[in-house]
Amino acid sequence: MKVVATTRQAQGTGASRRLRHLGKVPGILYGGKSEAVNIELDHNPLFHSLKREKFHASVLEMELDGRPEKVLLRDFQMHPFRALVLHIDFQRVAEDQKIHVRVPLHFVGAENSPAVKLTGAIIGHVLSELDISCLPRDLPEFIEVDLSSLTAQDTVHVRDLKLPGGVGVALRGKENPVVVSVTLPSVQQEEVAVVEEAAVATPATAAPAAAGTPAKGAAATPAKGAAATPAKGAAAAPAAAGKAGAAAPSAKPGAGDKKK
Repeated sequence: MKVVATTRQAQGTGASRRLRHLGKVPGILYGGKSEAVNIELDHNPLFHSLKREKFHASVLEMELDGRPEKVLLRDFQMHPFRALVLHIDFQRVAEDQKIHVRVPLHFVGAENSPAVKLTGAIIGHVLSELDISCLPRDLPEFIEVDLSSLTAQDTVHVRDLKLPGGVGVALRGKENPVVVSVTLPSVQQEEVAVVEEAAVATPATAAPAAAGTPAKGAAATPAKGAAATPAKGAAAAPAAAGKAGAAAPSAKPGAGDKKK
């Protein structure tokens, strides 16, 4: 994309206000091996360019007083409630020096993922852009995030993303922010909680049940000839004794009758 600018001589708040009344936008160009330069640009072409995503994450061709410059958009200020650009900053770039740029993330395939199709999960985009480091020639317009294989148990982090060649993520240490999160509907969350509770309770109830079930052939089946069948002559002895006791009273009266 191309930007046309001219060097701005007048400086100060009053001069910038007069430029805006004339349909111009004050700005500055800095960086590289050259000194910072105050510039001015036509408002309407710049305003419409700012609506394009590519304008914010691409190396731009600036024509400054007829000289070409490779630049990046670094910052701009808008009026609080009017469609008016108040100020804009550009930075020069060198082909052999890495740059740090925030590029947008494009999410694709979420509607075809198992998380959405099978569980009706809600996909949340935690990040919408990513801070990357690369040479100007490797700068991507955006980074695509494929969610077609996302499941209900997945979470996508920055280090999980597939980046274009020559592009690295600007992270500190072990930092690994979340990019995409999966949230199940409230009804399914309750069902999952019930299933998890049942899974935890099953081993606890299985242990008492195992303790209450005697070993095969142990307490449930007594030893052959032990408790179920009394020893020969053991239980039969009291029965014989009972018979003898019953016969004894009938013998005594017989003996008395002989004396009389």
